[in-house]
Amino acid sequence: MNIPSLYAKYLQHPSVCTDTRKLKSGDLFFALKGPQFNGNLFVEKALDSGASHCVADEKINSTDERIIYVEDTLSTLQALAAYHREQFKIPVIAVTGSNGKTTTKELMHAVLSAAYTTYTTEGNLNNHIGIPLTLLKIRPDAQMAIVEMGANHQREIAGYCQYTQPTHGLITNCGKAHLEGFGGIEGVRKGKGELYDYLRAHKQTAFVNAQLDYLIDMSAGIEHIIYYGKAQTQFSGHVVKDSALLKVELMNGKRISTQLVGDYNIHNVLAAYAVGITFGVSEDRVIEALEKYVPDNHRSQMIQWKNNTVILDAYNANPTSMKAAIQNFVTMQAKGKILALGSMKEMGDESDFEHRALIQFIQQFPWQKVILVGDEFAEVPADMLHFRSSKEAGAWLHAQAYQNMHILVKGSRGTKMEKVLED
Repeated sequence: MNIPSLYAKYLQHPSVCTDTRKLKSGDLFFALKGPQFNGNLFVEKALDSGASHCVADEKINSTDERIIYVEDTLSTLQALAAYHREQFKIPVIAVTGSNGKTTTKELMHAVLSAAYTTYTTEGNLNNHIGIPLTLLKIRPDAQMAIVEMGANHQREIAGYCQYTQPTHGLITNCGKAHLEGFGGIEGVRKGKGELYDYLRAHKQTAFVNAQLDYLIDMSAGIEHIIYYGKAQTQFSGHVVKDSALLKVELMNGKRISTQLVGDYNIHNVLAAYAVGITFGVSEDRVIEALEKYVPDNHRSQMIQWKNNTVILDAYNANPTSMKAAIQNFVTMQAKGKILALGSMKEMGDESDFEHRALIQFIQQFPWQKVILVGDEFAEVPADMLHFRSSKEAGAWLHAQAYQNMHILVKGSRGTKMEKVLED
């Protein structure tokens, strides 16, 4: 079946599902395959559960006319998303970067939603499956769309741009993340820079953090650039240090009192501020939206736990974000401070060096206790605790019955560091 014909069925049933456990009656089911699953084995279950049609790339013993056979289910899903994207003449903003892209995306969504019907990536569905699903959730009433793009190897962002077709783009930064796939920091810049390459080739617009010289260099040649972050730009400000939560004073003297933890989030706030003002959202509504945004999903959260204040930033970690989080934690006023850090994944050949460097960095500061989780931490100093899993670390932490402490919990997703807080 060709894409226009499949699109006609999608318009009749504009809800796409790839997981029979989440399938609703009337959904269009795509039988995707991966290393640990084969959706073709669940086609009949999907039909029995009420799927309107099933798109599959392996024949099954069924004559049900609702089964649509294609050569490759994933590429068909992506092609359908691209076709759907082409039906819209709206701004589509692509966001990528090593750190802060999900928070920036959420802040931008909050700001733009104050004035426009805005669709965006849910959670961090920012990969080869999540991005087409994001596009296919855009409805006819859309006035704006924001698409988050994650990547861990070259040519990935370039591929996403082909069917997302962004009119605007923003790279938060290029740090030491996914070094295993990118092959070093220069590889990270090349991979993330594929978004700039697309914007440059298609004469589109980039929002560029002028505080990062390498982003200025990478974005050279893009026809339309809107700078933010530096004092000489329209969209700049500085941190006001009178609160545990981030407070930003803009160049015009107005203040934004956020519910985010971490001074490093100023770049994410200013990015969203720049986007909102550029698209005509009034400054008062932009500030209100930024102040109302409440972080979740273990990102830049401040929570109370057993009479302790916890900085929960455990969705992901790499050397760049780890150092920024610890430096910010050092500046906080507290009776005593505890570090609970999980290992950093996808570091490749740099893993041992980066984990040793992190331990050396930690040793510069006084701590009540340091808890390290994960096999990647080797030769842990005697004054630090080391556990194989976050569950084991949590059992120890619960037994201590700490009171009135500040605790930073951070680590890569694979370590599930939030579990140290669970009973």
